[in-house]
Amino acid sequence: MRITSKIAIFVRDGELAQWHCLCDFVGHTDVPWKGIAQEGVVVIEGKPSVLVVDDDGEMRSLLLDGLWSEGYALREAGDGEEAFHLVLRAVPDLILTEIRLAAGGVDYVNRLRAIAPYCPIIVMTAFGDDRVRMDVLRAGATAYLSKPIHLAELKCCVRQLLGDERQSVI
Repeated sequence: MRITSKIAIFVRDGELAQWHCLCDFVGHTDVPWKGIAQEGVVVIEGKPSVLVVDDDGEMRSLLLDGLWSEGYALREAGDGEEAFHLVLRAVPDLILTEIRLAAGGVDYVNRLRAIAPYCPIIVMTAFGDDRVRMDVLRAGATAYLSKPIHLAELKCCVRQLLGDERQSVI
């Protein structure tokens, strides 16, 4: 079950304003999130946000479904350029990205790190080796996972990087 969300932000002359997440449903969700907007910065109370980037729509859907069950606020992108623009609009709490995609690669990780210096970045690929792993970690990735992804391992990694104290069993 996935949700596509549209966020309406209302800011009047720099004043704080309430906002609500308006949802288009694919499945179901609980009550809309509430947060505060100030100078274009959005804070979602209670739900860490995760950006999932993969050019394979089926893989992206699988990852989104797995993370949705953990209660995260999710966004998605199909390539590096789209992901970069989403991060420019609002930095997520964590980025999960394939490395081999259009506008991807080590430079892509460098670009993400430059605009989101404190955001954990998990890089995944089916075409990596030790050299690729070292290159992306040097470029600023926080973690590296090889495909095929084991969902339990991914969830554990995401929880640890977000500081989630829920117990996890692999």
